[in-house]
Amino acid sequence: MPRRVEFTKAGAPNTIRIAEMPMPEPKNDEVRVKVSYAGINFADLLMRLGFYQPRPPYPFTPGYEVSGVIDAVGDENTGFAIGQRVVAAMSTGGQASHVLVDKKRVLALPDEIELEVAAAMPVTYLTAHHMLHHLGHMEKDDSVLIHGGAGGVGTAALQLCQWAGVTKVWATASGSKANIIESFGGRAIDRHNEDFVQIIKQETEGDGVDHILDPIGGEHLTRSLSALKEGGRLYTYGMSAVAPTSKRSMLRSFLAWRKTPAFDPLRLMSRNRGVFGVHMGTWKDEAVMQRQLHRILDGMMSGALSPVIDSVFDVENVAEAHQYLHDAKNVGKVLLRFK
Repeated sequence: MPRRVEFTKAGAPNTIRIAEMPMPEPKNDEVRVKVSYAGINFADLLMRLGFYQPRPPYPFTPGYEVSGVIDAVGDENTGFAIGQRVVAAMSTGGQASHVLVDKKRVLALPDEIELEVAAAMPVTYLTAHHMLHHLGHMEKDDSVLIHGGAGGVGTAALQLCQWAGVTKVWATASGSKANIIESFGGRAIDRHNEDFVQIIKQETEGDGVDHILDPIGGEHLTRSLSALKEGGRLYTYGMSAVAPTSKRSMLRSFLAWRKTPAFDPLRLMSRNRGVFGVHMGTWKDEAVMQRQLHRILDGMMSGALSPVIDSVFDVENVAEAHQYLHDAKNVGKVLLRFK
């Protein structure tokens, strides 16, 4: 029987359930994918908590990316065939044994790329590529600060910088995760014991950096903005500051959310800085998404890009996977496996 992950209400990981579902049937421009792996992203955690928008009403199935095998097509014009191995980027609903996907969001996989590796690609690499290249037009001589450098998007961004020949790259993470940042050419900053603003100012002679990737949110965004160079860009794509952990209560998380800055456009103008909000789940231009996915796939085929997979949880252990991410134990991507 087909099954799916469901968020039953806003709350802790114990509000998640695995539910049976009817077999979905594809329409004309859709394919049905029998899912092997689905990615978990921090956005899923925030949606479960009720902080992230847009989200469907509870109960709903989360998930922005899957890999698997096509087992039904809506019509012959989809360009895909039953039995074909694919990866897909979705607006939501990916954490299910069978999903329907618009053909424009599906990418056929070369034999050389395993399904597990493919599932770690769409959200992390697409988000990082969209920020640095599509929005940021990153050049070789640019400088970059990546917050959460040991996470899924962080390791993807480090590899994209390395692929582009960018050498002035800093990344924050727990001190124990410095090795992974350094392995991709970044300068590691211990987020618990070092002041990233002070380090950036010292090591850029007061200039700041051209690009800052910030998934933390809250008042952290204000500090990131202060480390930005004239003409620089700050990309905000998450709110991990509001997610409770084993050491952070819901009250502290709410207070962190209340400290999110309201950016003053006149101040941004006078300082010649920009702030981008990025949510690939709501991105509508399919052509732009396709171009970026194909370029990322080219990078994987050439060996320039190689997803870092921390762990794979069986779907029955999805609540455990959520807590694992809450506690920032991962280095790289966390996946769900559908047997």
